[in-house]
Amino acid sequence: MEILDSVVIGAGQAGLSASYHLQRRGIDHVVLDADAAPGGAWQHRWDSLTMRDVHGVAELPGAERLALSDARANVAVPDYFAAYERRHDLPVIRPVAVDRVAPADPAAPADGEREGLLVTHAGGRTWTSRTIVNATGTWSHPYVPYYPGMRTFRGEQLHTHDYPGAEHFRDKRVLVVGGGASAVQLLGELALVTDVLWATRRPLVWRTDEFTPEAGSAAVALVEERVRRGLPPASVVSVTGLMLRPQEEAARRLGVYDRRLPMFSTVEPDGVRWADGQLEPVDVILWATGFRPAIAHLAPLHLRGPAGGIQLDRHGTTAVVDPRVQLVGYGPSASTIGANRAGRSAARGVAAWLAQHASSSVPRDEAAG
Repeated sequence: MEILDSVVIGAGQAGLSASYHLQRRGIDHVVLDADAAPGGAWQHRWDSLTMRDVHGVAELPGAERLALSDARANVAVPDYFAAYERRHDLPVIRPVAVDRVAPADPAAPADGEREGLLVTHAGGRTWTSRTIVNATGTWSHPYVPYYPGMRTFRGEQLHTHDYPGAEHFRDKRVLVVGGGASAVQLLGELALVTDVLWATRRPLVWRTDEFTPEAGSAAVALVEERVRRGLPPASVVSVTGLMLRPQEEAARRLGVYDRRLPMFSTVEPDGVRWADGQLEPVDVILWATGFRPAIAHLAPLHLRGPAGGIQLDRHGTTAVVDPRVQLVGYGPSASTIGANRAGRSAARGVAAWLAQHASSSVPRDEAAG
C-alpha cells in the first residue's frame, strides 16, 4: 500500500499555497478537493461581489496579483486558481469530499513513529498519509444561531451562503441579522431596492482611520493568540472593526446602518419580537451570522482541547496535540494573505515532522530546509 508523505484537504487559497510549497520541497502529496471545479469557496459567492468589493485577492505564491476590477469574483478567482493549478501541475484530485481522517493505528503513541493517517471519503476510497494539511476553510459550514420560534416563521429564511442577489428581495421587507462585513455589504445592496433593517447581538466597532498593514498585523496577532491558547478562533473583522465603502454611502444616508438594540428575543410567524415586546413584521430574515471551521472530519483525531478549539503552535499551523496535522485557513490564516503564509508554514511543519522519521521518503537535509 502506497503511503504518501502528505495529503492536502481542500484546494482553496490555503490548499493551493500549501501544495505549491510542498511541491517545491519535493514532498510526495495529493490535494483532495470537494468541488467539481477549481475556485474553492469563491466559485459559490454571489454574483454582485466584484474584485473591487473584496479589495482584491492576495497573489498565490509565484503568481501575479489579480487586478482590482468590476469583474465578478466568482468568475475571476476560480479562473485564477485553475490557471495556477495548471501552471504548477499541482496534484489536485476532484471531486473528493473527505468525511473522515483517522489514525491507521489508534493504539500507537502520540510522540512516536506511527503507521500514518487514513483519509477517506463517502465513495469509499482511502489514502494513507504520514501527515495532512487541512485546508477546508469555513464556507461549507454556515452558522445560524437559535432563537425561539424560528420554525414558525412563515416568510423566507436564508443564510448569506445562499444569497441570490438583491433583486430577489425587491418589495420584501428584509431583516439582516449579523455584525460582520457581509452584513454591511448586503445591507448596502438591499437598501437600494427594498425596505431593510438591521439587528446585531452586540454593539459594533466602526473603523474610521486608515486600515494600514500594521493595523492588519496587530489584528491577526490577536486571533493568533486565541488559537495558541486552544480557544475557538474569532474572525479577523471582530478585532479590526467595520468600514463603509464608497458604494455603501447611499445606504448610510437612508439610515439602514442604524440598528435597533437590544436584539430581538423571539421569531414569530410574521416577524420578530423585540425585547421591549414590540412585533417587527418582516418578510425575510437574512442570517449574516458567519461560518464555523469545517473540521468535523478530523474528529477521530481528538484535536480539540478543553477550551473548545484546536491549539496550534507558535507558527500558527501545527496542531499541538498531533504535529502530523497542519491547519491552514483556520483562525488567523482565514484570509487570502494569511492563507499564503500559512501554506508556507504548513509545508515547513510537514517537512520538520518527516525529517524526524526514518521511513519518510524525503531526505533529511531537504526536509529540514
